[in-house]
Amino acid sequence: MSDIILLGQNFLALFVESAPWLLLGLLVAGVMHELVPVSFLEKHMGSASFSSISKAAVIGAPLPLCSCGVIPAALGLRRSGASKSSTISFLVSTPETGVDSVSVSYALLGPLYAIVRPIAAIISAIYAGLMVRFFAERDVTAQQATKPLSTNETSSCCSSKTAREPEPQIEASCCASDKGHSHNDVNTMQGALGSKVTKVLSYASGKLLEDIVVWLLIGLALAAAIKTWVPTDFLTQWGDGLVAMLVMALIGIPMYICATASTPLAVGFLAAGLSPGAVLVFLMAGPATNVSTMGMIKQEMGARTLILYLFSVMSASIGFGYALNQLVSSFSLASMIKTQSHMHEHGANVQVIYGICAVLLAGLMLRLGVKKLQNYRQNHSQHSACCS
Repeated sequence: MSDIILLGQNFLALFVESAPWLLLGLLVAGVMHELVPVSFLEKHMGSASFSSISKAAVIGAPLPLCSCGVIPAALGLRRSGASKSSTISFLVSTPETGVDSVSVSYALLGPLYAIVRPIAAIISAIYAGLMVRFFAERDVTAQQATKPLSTNETSSCCSSKTAREPEPQIEASCCASDKGHSHNDVNTMQGALGSKVTKVLSYASGKLLEDIVVWLLIGLALAAAIKTWVPTDFLTQWGDGLVAMLVMALIGIPMYICATASTPLAVGFLAAGLSPGAVLVFLMAGPATNVSTMGMIKQEMGARTLILYLFSVMSASIGFGYALNQLVSSFSLASMIKTQSHMHEHGANVQVIYGICAVLLAGLMLRLGVKKLQNYRQNHSQHSACCS
């Protein structure tokens, strides 16, 4: 019974510690979702050049998409004319990091991981894209030759025309009075701003939170379980070299886990004695890959691209794992990595804020659960009515 109580305490501690940063990340992610349209991504990812690959990595890194949510986005970009190499770069950088996972990394793992994770994600994504460009070049050329390039141009033309269609309405309002025109403009701007804010909050507390909540709670529960029952020297039997990093990569690759949800698991691995580099391998390989992503890549881009993708993710994560271990030991950066002993060092006022954020986050999660239950009951009743 005491173990169950300790498990609950560990879970609650992790939840409270991550709540304010997760809420901040969700809010920023919602803003980015409204400000970065798909057409912008398509425009900068159409070729297999180094510039397009780099843009895909940089654009994808802060986007709030998990390892599952990135699949339809990448598929849409690919079918809209994005090159193989740019699509792979986007597929690697987007789930590996994001504004929400960086903020949670800072809260749970410390500033070092908050800095290293996005840098490693972008560089590994560019590396993966270049691997596909150089070693699947024939496939890329063949695919590009068959793509209707006019589709993007037509859609961009149509979008620009559509944007200009409201102009006659402005002239019509001008005829009435200049004052009325300016007053209407202010009201329109205020209405548009209010609509944008509503959309941001709706997406952040709805679709985005719904996408990550299950795996986030699973990750927190597993991290709490590791801290409760796994001895601190259990995982150190693998050492801190290649074997430990391969084990972490093999654990992470098939998992359906996002960058945010993998963070509390990383806390548990650190507490169990794994080296910072081995933990980074899991943080990179886990979110970047899963079975669905691998199936989509094979179907849309071929087996060769899939092999290059997996090799790039594994080799890049292990390489960054070694680099992080070397960095920590050479420059004595262990103090920049937060462990369980460093938590709960907030003042009374700050702790109140953390508690309020935890209650708010729990309320949002509970609201999603209630909505899910209501939808399930409604669908079930409709199905029963149809069958009767």
